[in-house]
Amino acid sequence: MSESQTKVTADDIREAIRVVIDPELGISVVDLGLVYDIRIEDGTVTITFTLTAIGCPVGPMIEEQFRGIATALPGIDEVECVMVFDPPWSTERMSEDARMALGMF
Repeated sequence: MSESQTKVTADDIREAIRVVIDPELGISVVDLGLVYDIRIEDGTVTITFTLTAIGCPVGPMIEEQFRGIATALPGIDEVECVMVFDPPWSTERMSEDARMALGMF
């Protein structure tokens, strides 16, 4: 990466992938708290995420969207997606906006 390029941060990636929507709930996977960690090393981004339930069929679709969005950012050459179920997802991980959208105030 040249010095003239802006270095992409984990927060930049988190903000960029905010457009990935859980198709069942209609809410961003970031706001749902499904993205557990984002790490960047030598042009490779590793996104650790979960699903609302084991066996949820949207995992591959979410991974594909993460890859497409992140690799479009400057200095990102590769995206590795790691799906985990430990710790299990719970509604406590949701943002205030997601809770309001689902009527959980």
